[in-house]
Amino acid sequence: MIRRFIPNLITLGNLFCGVESVFASLALGDTRMAALWICAGIFLDFFDGLAARALQVPSDLGKQLDSLADVVTSGVAPAFLMVKIVELPMRDLLPQWGVFLVMLPFVLLPLFAAYRLAKFNIDTRQSHSFLGLPVPSNALIWVGLALSGLEVTSLTTGILVAAVAMVTDVLMVSELPLFSLKFNFKDLSWKTNSIQYIFLIVCAIIIGLLRNWIAISVIILWYIVLSLFTQRKKHHAE
Repeated sequence: MIRRFIPNLITLGNLFCGVESVFASLALGDTRMAALWICAGIFLDFFDGLAARALQVPSDLGKQLDSLADVVTSGVAPAFLMVKIVELPMRDLLPQWGVFLVMLPFVLLPLFAAYRLAKFNIDTRQSHSFLGLPVPSNALIWVGLALSGLEVTSLTTGILVAAVAMVTDVLMVSELPLFSLKFNFKDLSWKTNSIQYIFLIVCAIIIGLLRNWIAISVIILWYIVLSLFTQRKKHHAE
């Protein structure tokens, strides 16, 4: 019984981090701490599935619990985080209805996240790669911006951030195929794993050039762009 509960305990740790992130945003107004709690939750989210497979105790309960935790940690928490960063400056720049429109993509973020997670649970096509942007990946875009010290000092910046949020909201529930990050370890040649090698090389360049938390956001966006390019190339080849 103890072994069976270990993966669920890790998942509950993910949920705990999400709740703490919301608390940090709302009660403390500490966006950096809120972002770090989201990072911790996503870290635990990566390991609960690994633990279930390693201990040979996968369960439908764990699968549902994982999605519920992700809704909070990677859906609700990033929404509160970005509202805290963007809303107050927008109040000084726009009328009330304008602030509502700018904040709408962040308000909708948990809804798109919940729909994507429910869809993922019943979609048997996503065992090795993803269709649509994974919810934790979307959350990391906002975590990177928050940890980099993003400040919305102009209307242009606020609208640009909101536009990116609207695009990523839609990408979460889209049918866009995202390439798998897994290498073919039976054949590590460039020909077999070229996309993965290109992705990692550019990631290293991004980290080296930026040397800032915003590299996380740029890497996720690079992953999306490269997926779009590879799918377009595959379509033309067919």
